[in-house]
Amino acid sequence: MQLDFQTREITVKLVYYGPALSGKTTNLQAIHHLASPEARGRLMTLETRDDRTLFFDLLPLTFKQGALQVRIKLFTVPGQVMHAATRRLVLQGADGVAFIADSQRAETRANAAAFADLRKNLEENALDITSLPLVIQFNKRDLPDVRTDAELEQLAKLGKEPVFKAVATRGIGVAETFLGLFDLTWAKLEREHGFAAKFGIDATTLHGDIARQLGVGSPGSGSTPPEARR
Repeated sequence: MQLDFQTREITVKLVYYGPALSGKTTNLQAIHHLASPEARGRLMTLETRDDRTLFFDLLPLTFKQGALQVRIKLFTVPGQVMHAATRRLVLQGADGVAFIADSQRAETRANAAAFADLRKNLEENALDITSLPLVIQFNKRDLPDVRTDAELEQLAKLGKEPVFKAVATRGIGVAETFLGLFDLTWAKLEREHGFAAKFGIDATTLHGDIARQLGVGSPGSGSTPPEARR
């Protein structure tokens, strides 16, 4: 988190992590499409010919809260094994992480390896996975041979992280995943920095404004897991 008192601007960094082709870039593309023109910046992405992220994607979002600007920078990491150093660099200074898993049973090992890689890279960046805001999205729910809803509910019970289901190519579950991660992240930052007392920021009002500018109905909709593709 970066706080600029002169410009009255808070910048929050959120990273989308996961195995190759799980849907990290597609999530950002969907958020860019959903966000209102006044909230979204330019989506910067660099891909190879087979649609795999080569370095990283970046989508800046800006929301006004009173006299304060809340800027959210969304990053993705490349999923390929060869880009381990890039993933580690992108994770530096992350305030929260969305782990994008592939719902297909055939990708179970790839999901597990990517999560182990996330844990390792967080440690190398002196970030504690037990206290860092983290949500998990199971994407590609529209494909055959995916983990069932009951299986995902069971997995959710085994950990403390909120679990979301998505079909990112259709925008399903994308805003909810983002809002769920932002809510966790903002709650942690509020505990640490007391933004409400310092700047008069109301978390519920901020959430509602972000949800509205993403076209999500009620202020609480980001905390309830809905439906999760690429």
